Amino acid sequence: MSKNDGARREASGSKSAKILYRPFGLASSIVGGLVAGQVFRQVYKRLAPGHPDDPPKPLESEYAMREIVLASLLQGAIFALVKALIDRGGARMFQRWTGEWPGD
Repeated sequence: MSKNDGARREASGSKSAKILYRPFGLASSIVGGLVAGQVFRQVYKRLAPGHPDDPPKPLESEYAMREIVLASLLQGAIFALVKALIDRGGARMFQRWTGEWPGD
């Protein structure tokens, strides 16, 4: 048996576990979005000293396209990382509480 076999077994969950996990997943997603936004602002402040506290928005003409694209790329990467960490951690916590894995 390989490591992947154990991961596949962990990933199979019952339909009731998936349904029970939905409210928990939604709440953790909202918290994750707030956390990711704060993390992004702090990272942006450190990477772009001298800029305003808020990162550039696509419709702000005073920023070059390069700055907007790089800020958006960084924001997307941070949001994806935080979402993956929170989703996985929430699923593992749910499994510890209920004994069932909530994923597919």
